Amino acid sequence: MGLMEELTERMDAALDAARREFATVRTGKATPALLDSVRVDAYGASMPLNQLATVVAADASLLVVQPYDKSLMSSVEKAIMSANLGLNPSNDGNLIRVPIPPLTEERRREYVRIIHKMSENTRISIRHARRAGNGEVKRRIREHEISEDQGHQMMGGIQKLTDRYVASLDELMKAKEEEVMAI
Repeated sequence: MGLMEELTERMDAALDAARREFATVRTGKATPALLDSVRVDAYGASMPLNQLATVVAADASLLVVQPYDKSLMSSVEKAIMSANLGLNPSNDGNLIRVPIPPLTEERRREYVRIIHKMSENTRISIRHARRAGNGEVKRRIREHEISEDQGHQMMGGIQKLTDRYVASLDELMKAKEEEVMAI
């Protein structure tokens, strides 16, 4: 695999991770991804909720959680409450209903800050890939595998690739920000 393909793969992975992280940020709508970060103490270990239960968006303001094992009902309910998501589940013995309250303006702004922080972490990952690529090019120049002109051309290509991925990240961030701020 060539250097550019390897860098493209690393930057793609960083963008995919950002997409997954953005999905966990609450908007005004109920989506099962909201509970992806919830971990439940079950069977002597801390396990992701989605491995222990089915999570479905019943409508725009309600999530329904159905544990596969009924004995885990209270553990799942407790885990959702303590996940610091501002949600209050109710357990009827068969299902756990999680109403999604509308976001306050203050909470929306806090989520925008969180999105910006996630974006900055992704930018750092993209820049790490760029630095690794430039380091490899410099090594090849030092060891006379490529000429200096070829090396500068490659580094220019690496910078263009980096700029393209940062621009894609900015678009993702802007779209998620608008989604969070929409009432």
